[in-house]
Amino acid sequence: MAVCMSKPGALSLEKSVTVNLGWDKRTTSGIDFDLDASAIGCNCHGKALSDQYFVFYNNLRSPEGAIEHVGDNLSGTGTGDDEVIRIDLTKAPPKLVHIFLAVSIYDAAAREQKFINVRNAFVRLLKSDGTPFYRFDLSNNAPSTAAIVIGALDRQRNNVWNFREVRETYATGLAGIARFYKVNV
Repeated sequence: MAVCMSKPGALSLEKSVTVNLGWDKRTTSGIDFDLDASAIGCNCHGKALSDQYFVFYNNLRSPEGAIEHVGDNLSGTGTGDDEVIRIDLTKAPPKLVHIFLAVSIYDAAAREQKFINVRNAFVRLLKSDGTPFYRFDLSNNAPSTAAIVIGALDRQRNNVWNFREVRETYATGLAGIARFYKVNV
C-alpha cells in the first residue's frame, strides 16, 4: 500500500519514477472531467530548462527522453491509471536538477470544474520496481482548485534523487503553472 507523506520526504530514488494519474468518468450530467498530468524539468533555480522540458499532453517528451508522457485521456474512461508520465532519472542531463509534478483540469474555469467534483481523482508514484511510494487524493486534498503541483523530484549529490511533497495550487490552471516555471505559453 502506498504511503501518503505529509512532510517533505527524503525518499531516495535511483533509476526511474512513474507518475500515474487516475479518476473516474463522470456519471452525472455535464461535461466530462479531463485531468492532465504534467512534469516540468527545471534548473537549480527552479525554472524550466526550456519550453521542451514542460512535458504534458501537447509536448510528450523532453529532448533526451528523461521525461515522457504516455498519452492523454480526455474523460477518465477505463480502469486503473488514466495518464502516465515515465521519468528515467538515468537519462537526466546534469543541468536537470528538479522535476516538478503537476495535475490540472483542462479548461476548468470555462467548465466550472474543480477537483472536489471529480470522483476518485488521485496521483500515485511508483519506484523503478513498480512499488508505490506516494499517493495523493486530489478530490479530498485539493478540493477548491483545478491545478496543483503535488511534488518534486530533486537531484542530490551522487546523482541520487529525492521526492518531496509541494502542494502548491494555481487558480490560473496549467497556464499559470507554466508561467510560474518560466515556460512560454
